[in-house]
Amino acid sequence: DYREDGSQDRYEAEGVDDVNYEPIDMAARQEVDRMLQRRDLEIRRREGRVAGAFIDGLDDVETAPSAAPVRRRRHIYDTEAIEDDSGIPEMTLDDIRNRESVRRSIKREFKDFLQTFMDEHGNSIYGERIRDMGERNSQSFEVNYEHLCDKKVILGYFLSNSPIALLKIFDEAAFEVTLMQFPEYERIHREIRVRITELPVKNSLRDLRQSQLNCLIRVSGVVTRRTGVFPQLKWVKYNCGKCSALLGPFYQDIHNEIKINTCPSCQSKGPFIVNMEQTVYRNYQKLTIQESPGTVPPGRLPRHREVICLWDLIDQAKPGEEVEVTGIYRNNFDASLSTKNGFPVFATIIEANHINKKENMFAAYRLTEDDKKQIFAMSKDKNIGKKIIKSIAPSIYGHDGIKRAIALALFGGVPKNIQGKHMIRGDINILMLGDPGTAKSQFLKYVEKTAHRAVYTTGQGASAVGLTATVQKDPVTREWTLEGGALVLADRGVCLIDEFDKMNDADRTSIHEAMEQQSISISKAGIVTNLQARCSVLAAANPIRGRYNSAIPFSQNVELTEPILSRFDVLCVVKDLVNPDLDFTLATNVIASHVRSHPLHNDGDTNYAQPSERDPDIIDQDLLRKYIMYAREKVHPKLQQVDEDKLSKLYSELRKESLASGSIPITVRHLESMIRLAEANAKMHLREYVRADDVNLAIHVALDSFISAQKYNMTKILRRRFSKYLSTDYTPGKGSFNTRK
Repeated sequence: DYREDGSQDRYEAEGVDDVNYEPIDMAARQEVDRMLQRRDLEIRRREGRVAGAFIDGLDDVETAPSAAPVRRRRHIYDTEAIEDDSGIPEMTLDDIRNRESVRRSIKREFKDFLQTFMDEHGNSIYGERIRDMGERNSQSFEVNYEHLCDKKVILGYFLSNSPIALLKIFDEAAFEVTLMQFPEYERIHREIRVRITELPVKNSLRDLRQSQLNCLIRVSGVVTRRTGVFPQLKWVKYNCGKCSALLGPFYQDIHNEIKINTCPSCQSKGPFIVNMEQTVYRNYQKLTIQESPGTVPPGRLPRHREVICLWDLIDQAKPGEEVEVTGIYRNNFDASLSTKNGFPVFATIIEANHINKKENMFAAYRLTEDDKKQIFAMSKDKNIGKKIIKSIAPSIYGHDGIKRAIALALFGGVPKNIQGKHMIRGDINILMLGDPGTAKSQFLKYVEKTAHRAVYTTGQGASAVGLTATVQKDPVTREWTLEGGALVLADRGVCLIDEFDKMNDADRTSIHEAMEQQSISISKAGIVTNLQARCSVLAAANPIRGRYNSAIPFSQNVELTEPILSRFDVLCVVKDLVNPDLDFTLATNVIASHVRSHPLHNDGDTNYAQPSERDPDIIDQDLLRKYIMYAREKVHPKLQQVDEDKLSKLYSELRKESLASGSIPITVRHLESMIRLAEANAKMHLREYVRADDVNLAIHVALDSFISAQKYNMTKILRRRFSKYLSTDYTPGKGSFNTRK
């Protein structure tokens, strides 16, 4: 019914605006639109759907076709600091992923952090790091998590709970800040990667659960397997097989495969061919890390996890190294697991963000200027050699000869490269042979804790491939790969072998090359290569009949062949002799050590024989380790002041006596051993040149090793014959000996 009816066609005056308005210009219209949008945003904030701190982000919203004023406002806003972020806790993870205004605000916050964070001296920490990264042309930019939490607490909170989304924003923001200092840096790298360090919470591989999924974690372990480096798709483009139209680029995630249903040009369903020229790849490598032996609970098997390394994180660690990984704990669909269990089960991996090696030469102990000053002050002490020897296994009473040999082996000699064709080793090998219960294994355990890199194994539990290397088929790539044994893992360190006499002859023969040439040749499964095994070998063995028999020579007391005995620089014979005075002193020290080591011991308790005061000459183990690492890395003494005539004469006399006594033959290897021992003693004092007293000590150690390996009736004769070397100082260049008073 559309006919006019005056009685019914009446409207209330309330709510009706009959005022005529003048036309408004574009600026006034934009202001009205902004006011209405702010009103709607405020309503949503009260309903809890958006954070209050991001209402100011409305200035970034383009409300008119004119884009230039908006860009000017955004540029001005980026240079200002955010004064109030009290509303950020109301932000949700969905906002980070779905709302562009929230992402822009996070980027501004992170850029503000990088540009304004200062140390206690007022220096820009990350400005320096950006300059250092630019000088090295690096792709990784390290950000300290504790710094981020100090300045931007909310960013730190959301980074640990949603690292996948936050790290993408951080990468973009860090790259923009880098371009401010290096405008042409994008010609070197198209993007950089923010690496998070110093995450405060450390997780155990055994304790990773569902609550840590898709969160930032920090774990440590030993690398047991490493794959090769493969190219992985990042941005992929396809060509339609029918119309040749170019499709993409499509971002290829680690876990999801890109699938195209139809071609938008010809509406065909394929086939689609990857465009190799325009597809962007990234480096990909997979590591397997296992719990460190010291962290595994008693009676449990060590757990392991797979770590994905991308970009410049590849080849950051090799098998055998202990690493600390900061990354994202993610789930990965595994069809084989689902088939086994009969229902969907997801495997888990760690996508690495930062890798730090613990077993690096200076990774565990970064020497500060104070450490270097302390090391130099220690080297000036005339008795530093005696103090270091006394600091080797201080809880073990006596055995000064073994402690001296171990100290020299920890410092090592200087390797030589003869015209780039032949290498002469600088590492010192030691064999300890003696009666049971003479602390041989305790010496090896002490070296394992003190040396910067040490691998411990036993003769019964070690085979030839376990000591050298083995060839295995990689379960992922199905290719034959090499896995290094104990000698390879101990490269540039110390390999400790207990119960050396219990090894099979074939297994002992396999380490001949490693002990002298310090390399391991492999020719298996089509793999022909050489592995480095530049390490000292410290071995402990027991005599054939259980106890050492002084009536027969060294070679008849142990089932070792002459080729392997000649590869040991020092032979230490440990005899358990009955001496009431020494036995009483030894028992007193053992009891005192047990009392002092009790967890409830009181230092004021004096109810035992030995006082509890610490010997001032004993160097702390951490400081001794720093001293040894510095000497091995920085000190390389030269042989310009060595008296060749003295060494040559001693060598000829030793050859003559060994032939007459029928004991271990003396070869050129023993002469090289004395040179290595002299260099190690010079390293111990941080000297640049080998002096006469270094040579004297090397001769003393070599003669003790040679004489102790003889029969009892020959020992006294040889000590009398070589007394001029054992009890005199030699004056260089004069060819005479000066008797000590």
